[in-house]
Amino acid sequence: MYEERPSRLSGAVVWANTSPGTGRVLPDGCMDLLWHEGRLIVAGADTRAHRTEGAAGSWFGVRFFPGAAPAFLGVPAHELRDRRVDLAELWPASEVRRLSGRVAASADLPRALEDLVLERAEPPDPLLRRLVGALDAGRPVAATADELGLGARQLHRRARDAFGYGPKTLARILRFRRALRLAAEVPFAEAAARAGFADQAHLAREVKELAGVPLGELLGRR
Repeated sequence: MYEERPSRLSGAVVWANTSPGTGRVLPDGCMDLLWHEGRLIVAGADTRAHRTEGAAGSWFGVRFFPGAAPAFLGVPAHELRDRRVDLAELWPASEVRRLSGRVAASADLPRALEDLVLERAEPPDPLLRRLVGALDAGRPVAATADELGLGARQLHRRARDAFGYGPKTLARILRFRRALRLAAEVPFAEAAARAGFADQAHLAREVKELAGVPLGELLGRR
């Protein structure tokens, strides 16, 4: 069973997933700090669906607002793209052992994980928030760069460090997520048009490439 709530950290989400087993984590532009079986793990930003085969048990996580995790981790996002790594690979092992012990001793694991994040996290960069907001609204990358006062190369560099990939990939993933939200409520053709796809076939190709399965199967509709 999956549950989530807004975090006390701006833009973040605290979530819990009990006994997920095999599953599919879809790309969303975000990075997570995870807790599973006594381990602190970092989930980098995905460019394709991540399969969680054989990963049964309880998982807890803090999902950062897009672009916010690298400041907390001290590592550029592109170094963790499409990866799952132990936090001890990024921080001193002694510090991670201390933090892991603190989380493990808590009667409320999600809150303990959130407290750990709140101690070190910084608010999302306002410029990155504006970038995410513009791209999520369907604004073209070039126009967004102009509005933010950034050149194309500067925008690409900042996006790679913050999100793990360039702004065009981020825009593509945000459009994909926008279409999924719409497709859960309206016909697929309408969802495609409203999300900014050329047509339903274009949406279908993107979903198959990013999620690994057809749209109808992903949403449980045949």
